[in-house]
Order: sequence, then structure tokens, then C-alpha cells
Amino acid sequence: MKRLFRSVLAAASLFAATVAAASASAQTPPNVLVVGQIAEPKSLDPHTVTATNDFRILVNVYDGLVRFKDGTLEVEPALAESWDVSEDGKTYTFKLRQGVKFHDGSDFNAEAVKFNFDRMLKEDHPFYSTGPFPLSFNFASVEAVNAIDPQTVEFKLSEAFAPFLSNLAYPTGLIVSPAAVEQHGADYGRNPSGTGAFKFVEWQSSQRVVIERNPDYWDGAASLEAVVFRPITDANTRVAEMMAGGIDVMVEVPPDNLATFKQDAGFAVAEQAGPHVWFGILNTRSGPFADKRVRQAANYAVNKETLVNDVLQGTATVAAGPIPPAFNWVEGAVDAYAYDPEKAKALLAEAGVENPQLTFYVTEGGSGMLDPITMGAAIQADLQAVGFSVKIETYEWNTFLGRVNEGLEGKADMAEMAWMTNDPDTLPYLALRSDAMPDKGGFNSGYYSNPEVDELLEKARTSTDQAERGKLYGQVQQIVHDDAPWLFVANWKQNAVTTAAVQGFKLQPSFLLNLHGVTKP
Repeated sequence: MKRLFRSVLAAASLFAATVAAASASAQTPPNVLVVGQIAEPKSLDPHTVTATNDFRILVNVYDGLVRFKDGTLEVEPALAESWDVSEDGKTYTFKLRQGVKFHDGSDFNAEAVKFNFDRMLKEDHPFYSTGPFPLSFNFASVEAVNAIDPQTVEFKLSEAFAPFLSNLAYPTGLIVSPAAVEQHGADYGRNPSGTGAFKFVEWQSSQRVVIERNPDYWDGAASLEAVVFRPITDANTRVAEMMAGGIDVMVEVPPDNLATFKQDAGFAVAEQAGPHVWFGILNTRSGPFADKRVRQAANYAVNKETLVNDVLQGTATVAAGPIPPAFNWVEGAVDAYAYDPEKAKALLAEAGVENPQLTFYVTEGGSGMLDPITMGAAIQADLQAVGFSVKIETYEWNTFLGRVNEGLEGKADMAEMAWMTNDPDTLPYLALRSDAMPDKGGFNSGYYSNPEVDELLEKARTSTDQAERGKLYGQVQQIVHDDAPWLFVANWKQNAVTTAAVQGFKLQPSFLLNLHGVTKP
């Protein structure tokens, strides 16, 4: 394996140093999958990150107690072989898989599970300082985690919480090695250890993250000997690398290039619908967007049909609200804001706003952000056509997240954003609730607050009746659509392209990238 890995690393270094267009005959190493990522990961600690770009790596290094069943958002066993739920929905008892070890050789057991959740949720935990843990909101209902015996762990919830199992299957629920956290502390995100199908080998900043096959994986060893994730932030460069053979897989193919790959027998294009929403966060606390009429004007001003049909070339549909249509059990459909520049102008006049000045944060790329620079420019032009004055500020993805996630107040009036979610609760609860402001650890960067929405979200997440949940989320969709705290733009159908040699590659509705079953000669 060491000899193989020297060749893998040498090849990866060569790719990183070579302009793809200059070498049309470039080849990746045999039985090693090279994946072109859209950005550098922020961390390899699953509890500290929020981006699907990072999750695509992490789900191959770690397992959770449960996972999403292939091709669905249904939950199935993983590190837990089975579980029971109490009649009141407040106690979950998991029976754990025996004989599983972390990559560092330490044992996976109930105490390890307890360590993971206590680290995220208890401020007095000795390793709470290795956070922050931005998506620990997913487990806010957990009051206690008890190790009953080495193979039995119990979760006590403060109230029934419908998305609990789904949230455990999401990457924030992945289980890290307590021994590795204790050894590396704040540097754990650079020294990860899980139980997954692949083991971490190295992370060279701006070049590659390398993982190798775990021969002792509880669910059977992977076929691939290794995977190299290369951050290639520029979409045109990723396309050139794919064409030249410098990478085997490219995620999030630019719409301009999708047809070309589909027509070339040397490539295979994968597509999968999922719960995604692309939107513009509007600063509802200060500036022009503090007035609902101005926010509605922005939604009428932007031609979303042109964005999805021309810019995104039919790879998305127009978004109507914060809950994606992939959750088809949510009742009460709302119509997307029509393109109506005259209505937008009338609303601005009604609000008494003339030539409102906006600062608009745009990112160079990022998870689910599609074509953010082009989309930002189109949105800017449409807003200016009805009387807004828009100044764009563009940032690299991780820098962008740092600025947006801490809140827009005093800095910007709007910012691009995209989320891929696993439950209709996730995005509204983390990004639209009054108690999810940035200073409270949430993602409500535009400071939207509506007590009725707060109440509906609390009711929906504690209901165990999916029909009732569907009605409640339908009401959330209607209210938020009308309040317009966001510029609702697009729901995307994710895509990826592989070389014809890659077999068994699938995209998942969860937007995660499971490479366990992939082969490549």
C-alpha cells in the first residue's frame, strides 16, 4: 500500500502542477479515483462544517448510527444495527454494531457515541472548545445521551422530535474517534479518524485530500484503493481537467458544458433531483430590505425564468419559497413570484424608496451555488432596471461563508446562498427562526423574525404525524413567501460527470457522495 500511495501522491502532485489543457493525454492512476471538488474543504471534522463540498469527503471517512438508504431519504441502519422509540417519542435506544474499530485502532462503542454528542451539546465538555459546532441545532432536543452498556446507547429528548433519525443520518451525525479528538484537540479537523470505508492519509492545502481503502470496513472493503479529492475552484479549469483526463469525476458541471459531456461517449453524466434551494438572503434588519414591500419588489424584479432556462440551461426550476418541492408531502403550494418589473417599481414607489443602494455579496463558487458569478450579475442587472443601485462584492467560498454566516448587518444588504437539506424542518429552522440569529449560533443572517413562523416550526418538528407536519410546513411556506425575507430563485437538479471507465457511481437525493461501491480499472 505504501508503494501504491507514493505513486498516488506523485500523480496527484503532477495533476496539481499541470494545466490540463496542456496535456490531453493525462491519465489518473489505476484503481484510484480523482475527484474534482468545487472548493477547498474547511475542515474534516464533520461536526464543525456546514458545506456539502466538505460532506462529500466526510461521508467516505465516517459512518453515523444510521444512514440514508441508497437512492432515497429513508433512514436505514449503519453503526446502529437496530433501534427502538418510546411511545412518547422522547427516548431512542440504539443497539450498536459489534467489533467495529475507528481507523486509529480504538473501539467504537456506546461511550464513543456519548462522547460525540456531549462534545457538541455540553459547554462543560472538555473538548467543547474544539468547536464551534454550527449544526448542533439539529440535536437541540437531546437532553442526555446514556451509555447503557458497550453496545447500547440511549438518547433522551426534551420533546418528541420528528426529524431526529434523519438528522442522525446527515453528516453532523457522523461519529468521530474520541481518542483522535483527545490526541489532536483543536487540530482534529486536520487529523480525522472515523469508521468509514476509507481512511484519511493526507491533506495538502489547495492541492488535495487523500483517503485510502479501509480493508476492515464493517460493510465490506471498497473496490477503490484510494480517492484523491482535488479542489479546483474555477469551473472552466475543472472542465478542462475533466476533458484532459486529469480527474475522473467532476461534481456540479456548469450548464454550458453539460450537453458536451452528454454527447461524448468518453463520459457519463449523472443527474439526480433533490431538496435544494438557491436564494438571496435579504437584510431585513436595516437598509432598504427592512421594508417588506422592497423585498417583494426585488422578487418581482428578477427574471427567474431567464436564470433557470438560459443561465442554468434548464438544470433547475424556479423556487417559490424556502421549502423545496422535493418534499412533495408538504401541503399548500405557492406560486413563484412572477417577473413583473412594473409591479416592482410600484412597490418601491409605495414604500417611498427612490434609488435604494444595495451591497450584494457574491461567491466565486461553493456547494450548490451553481453559476454564482453569472447569476449575481443577472440579478444585479434586473434589480438596477427597476431602480435599485447594486454594488457587488465577490469572495472565495470559505471567505464568503465567514462573512455571511456572522450576519449581514453593517456590511451588506443581500447575499447569495444555497442549501441542500434532508428534511423540510432543516433550512427554515436554522435560517429563518427568530432564535437562529448569528449571535445565537444560527444561520439567520438576514435577521428575519415572525413569531407565527416560529410557532409553526416548533409544532411541526414535534409532531409524529407526517400529514400534520405537511400542513404546518405548508403554512410556513405561504407566510415566508409573502414576507419575502429571501430572493427566491432556483431549485436545482444536481449533476456530475465521470469518465466512462468509472462504474457504480451514483448521485444521491441527500447530495452526499458515497464512493464505497465505485470501481475504476
